[in-house]
Amino acid sequence: MTEDLKTRRRSGRDRGGRDGRLASRGARVEKSFPFIERKIPYFDYVNESSLELIEQNADILLEEVGIDFLDDPEALTMWSEAGAHVRGSRVHFPKGLCRSLIQENAPSEFIQYARNSDRSVIIGGKRTVLVPAYGSPFVHDLDQGRRYATIEDFKNFVKLAYMAPGLHHSGGTVCEPVDLPVNKRHFDMTYSHLKYSDKPLMGSVTSSERAKDTVDMVKLVFGEKFVDQNCVLISLINVNSPMTYDATMLGSLKVYARNNQATVVSPFILAGAMSPVTAAGTVTQILAEALAGIAFTQLCRPGAPVVFGTFAAAVSMASGAPTFGTPEPSQIVFVAAALARRLGVPFRSGGGLCGSKLPDAQAAYEAANTLQTSAIAGVNFMLHTAGWLEGGLTMGYEKFVMDCDQASMLSLLLGGMDMSENAQALDAVREVGPGKHYLGCSHTLKNFETAFYRSTVADNNSFEQWQADGGLDTAQRANGLWKQWLHEYEPPKIDPSVDESLLDFMARRKSCFEDRDY
Repeated sequence: MTEDLKTRRRSGRDRGGRDGRLASRGARVEKSFPFIERKIPYFDYVNESSLELIEQNADILLEEVGIDFLDDPEALTMWSEAGAHVRGSRVHFPKGLCRSLIQENAPSEFIQYARNSDRSVIIGGKRTVLVPAYGSPFVHDLDQGRRYATIEDFKNFVKLAYMAPGLHHSGGTVCEPVDLPVNKRHFDMTYSHLKYSDKPLMGSVTSSERAKDTVDMVKLVFGEKFVDQNCVLISLINVNSPMTYDATMLGSLKVYARNNQATVVSPFILAGAMSPVTAAGTVTQILAEALAGIAFTQLCRPGAPVVFGTFAAAVSMASGAPTFGTPEPSQIVFVAAALARRLGVPFRSGGGLCGSKLPDAQAAYEAANTLQTSAIAGVNFMLHTAGWLEGGLTMGYEKFVMDCDQASMLSLLLGGMDMSENAQALDAVREVGPGKHYLGCSHTLKNFETAFYRSTVADNNSFEQWQADGGLDTAQRANGLWKQWLHEYEPPKIDPSVDESLLDFMARRKSCFEDRDY
């Protein structure tokens, strides 16, 4: 913490009125950390021989079955020149080709720079970056229920993510602003991230042209040379599982990789429909698909930052609907994380996933299960940390606040146990002795402000006090909190000339083509 910041915080406490409130609000945002440093061991769910077997089976799939690279002749040519066997749109990979391309070129960790350098994140190693949910066409709150998302909803979630101390990233398509044309909404989404937050952001991937627009916009903010040499964007490239990369994803991947921007190459799996019904079979397919895509980024530009991603949910064999918070996807995440560490690249998975339509008990326990699994597994980039409802179809305002509370807990869980002399508390035991309480002892008085996590949404009062406070449930308390956060929101500073250049770029590019809904 700089002396300037210390001074600003002290002066804020001495002032009353609006100035004091503003200072307090600023301190609230500033106290967040840019990422979590893991200080606990990894959880080894399977032994090394099992991991080796999965790697061997993935090599067999890559060589014998192959991966389709659809409607992209350039990609096929690149693979052929790299030593793969191309038959039509199908690419077959000699054993070890993908792994060698990755391990010889891809970085094991990298910095994604934020507009505010204090919020830049390190992705990889023993760090965890928590990111909002992504891609929902609907939003939900207790006041209006479920509805199509708008650009105002999008801005709201960017602001909420900026305000949330437990989130380290602004995210990407936090919800789809369906009130804007499909072919132009990426401009407004990217601008909103850059304008209303100074945390890192994700780029558009719905076409190569939109990916290029995103890169061009961040060049206006960071400078063309800086962007060429440093990562300021990370973008989600979903594999069209099983075993297929389509032209849209490949086009966006090439734009980002060639511009030295990070991609998350992520098989999107609903096990039982898009992969085998077994966890071992699914994670084998995930590894094969990821190896092909990650290796392709290194053909585009050796050294381009890349993340091994996975999204895995189980499909109900009774209804065909995706399920969340169940044991099998947790098994897959544990094993996939270990495979990513063996490969030597950062790992991505979710998040506060759930199938519930409301911010209810199902949403809470399914989200808690998936959040803790991802944290313990060693996920570096945790997409869908906050807001996810209805299998990802809906971004929930109350769910967002509830998940942010859980996210803040993860930093304590991953931070390990404090074993300092103060934490050992021998003086406290000596002072209190047998049969007395610790409430008034000197050690408690010294540490009570920082002792134990204090939930923002849970109520731990007596029944009578809870009733006197309105008898609100968790979702109702979260409803009040997100409204409070938006009321207290103060935008980060942005250079007016940069803001003007972004607006001018958007206006010029939008005028170049007609509105389309695709």
